[in-house]
Amino acid sequence: MSDIKARLTDAMKDAMRAKDSARLGVIRMALAALKQVEVDERIELDDARVLAILDKQVKQRQDAARQYGDAGRQDLADTELAEIEVLREFLPQPLSDDEIDALISQAIADTGAAGMQDMGKVMGQLKPQLQGRADMGAVSGRIKARLTA
Repeated sequence: MSDIKARLTDAMKDAMRAKDSARLGVIRMALAALKQVEVDERIELDDARVLAILDKQVKQRQDAARQYGDAGRQDLADTELAEIEVLREFLPQPLSDDEIDALISQAIADTGAAGMQDMGKVMGQLKPQLQGRADMGAVSGRIKARLTA
């Protein structure tokens, strides 16, 4: 069992003991998403895959919160934002902009990337290092800017 999945299971038990139904619901939803992938693909998830699934759940909730906010339903947006905070407890600390730029520079140097045709090589090297620690869409934009300059 992955370390993150074990932490989620322990947090679920703690939330049950504390009778914290909001936190319990979020953690159960995350565990259900993990279990669904395990059953569908007949595999045991490793930490990298667990991070990817949790990161996806955070993005889904951010999108929902934005849509609720645009529709004038701030109460529902606040619920989504609270769920994001619970999920973020299980993700690694986000990287700073300087750290991301340093990793991008290193990846470009390592792959010998010279232009946009090498974008996939750079992203392929960076994705495992940045998963759950940075917005990959923003990182992609930074790499494009560096490769076209």
